[in-house]
Amino acid sequence: MSKKRYTIQSSCPKCGCSGLTVLSPEEIKARYGNVPNIDLECGECMLKYTTDVKTACPEWDQDCKLQNS
Repeated sequence: MSKKRYTIQSSCPKCGCSGLTVLSPEEIKARYGNVPNIDLECGECMLKYTTDVKTACPEWDQDCKLQNS
């Protein structure tokens, strides 16, 4: 049986490049924690920015119940 995986997708606010990462729940918790906003870095222009988990990964937000906190 395969583990559930979540897709985190965002666009850089400076250059517009989109980023896509697929992680397991354990990887998400280790990398970002259980917070409403996550810090990302654009692979093209190297801008570090913060994005809302509800936008970047709505499925993870729903499963971990961040929307209710």
